[in-house]
Amino acid sequence: MSENTLTVQSATETKVANALHQALTTQKPLKASDWEASVPDFDTAYRVQHAFTELKKEPVAGYKVSLTSEETQKMFDSDSPFYGAETKSAWLSSPAQLPLSDLMDPLLEVEMVFTAKEALLPSDTLEQLLAKVGVAAGVELPDSRFSDWFPALSKYLVVADGAVGGRVVYGADTTEKVTVADLATVDCTLTLDGKELGTGKSSEVLGNPLNSLKWLVSKLAEQGVAYPAGTKVSSGTFLLPPHLQKGHYVAHFSKYFADVEVEVK
Repeated sequence: MSENTLTVQSATETKVANALHQALTTQKPLKASDWEASVPDFDTAYRVQHAFTELKKEPVAGYKVSLTSEETQKMFDSDSPFYGAETKSAWLSSPAQLPLSDLMDPLLEVEMVFTAKEALLPSDTLEQLLAKVGVAAGVELPDSRFSDWFPALSKYLVVADGAVGGRVVYGADTTEKVTVADLATVDCTLTLDGKELGTGKSSEVLGNPLNSLKWLVSKLAEQGVAYPAGTKVSSGTFLLPPHLQKGHYVAHFSKYFADVEVEVK
């Protein structure tokens, strides 16, 4: 494990983290152009994110991985995914209810959620990772502390802002015995009040959502952060996300998983 590299290194980094927390608390969004010069690279962005997360005064229960498809990487001019830490209150079990007013400018993504049953290691193969995790379906509600963020926000500000973390709604772990290959073959349909919004495939997530988990465990290890038992990850979206609105959302999966439901009031 590397030495932890996430401690802030300047007053500017602390200032950005404080501004993000203020925006979260007051629900008054920041203007991206005011902050872009303060977060010029990924190392700075992850340090700011770490400080922002600490200001929430709540344990990290897991992570979300963003930019796991070629399409979204192109949108944000990146050649790799990002991660964001998600604190305990961000995780909701399905079926979930949520006031739209709890979030600022949210989207909705359909994902696969992994929960570590023991510590995960960067040396683990995909097969070893699968043996160590529970596998569930989920719906992630990305949100940002910056106005007009999708898809125009700088990739460094996305990372600083917790990879635009909002909420994650997760279903029960599948009881079926699934293989690594199986997890690349799941289709989903997303509906709002019974009307189809879109369809997607698990293979959109770096070819297989387990590749997203492996990337995350390795990235955290580089930064000196372990991945202990109980830690969850929402591993990346199957489809291009619509904006969240009021109504009853259902994510339906072709196999292995029960529907994931969210009622937005």
